[in-house]
Amino acid sequence: MFTQKPKSELAYAGIATIIASGATLKGDINSSGDIRIDGTLRGNVHCSAKVVIGAHGVVEGDIHGQQADIMGNVKGNLHVKELLQLKGNGQINGNIYASKLQVEPSAQFNGQCKMSGSDPSGNWKVTGNKDGQNQAAA
Repeated sequence: MFTQKPKSELAYAGIATIIASGATLKGDINSSGDIRIDGTLRGNVHCSAKVVIGAHGVVEGDIHGQQADIMGNVKGNLHVKELLQLKGNGQINGNIYASKLQVEPSAQFNGQCKMSGSDPSGNWKVTGNKDGQNQAAA
């Protein structure tokens, strides 16, 4: 009546990749599942699901994801296809490219913000305009 999933599938269902507090990683991370960073990452994140940066988490690199919750510190650009939430004392020093943005009063970001739902690939790039200012372009 019911087909049983192999144990290997059951073991990984619904589990996120976690970088614990106190851990420091150098290098890029690619994941098809959720990622939570409570430690330090010096590299880029490419995730086809949700990226969560905990209150003590630090990322020094760009983040690409479907959704993101930022409660820690990010020094790099964020490319989020759906909703980006800046929560608590979250801080971003870099440009934001997202379809939707939610910022709590205690959170902050320093950079430019480009919001667009028209680019489903999430392949935005920053270009200079005639005044020398950076702007996002699809």
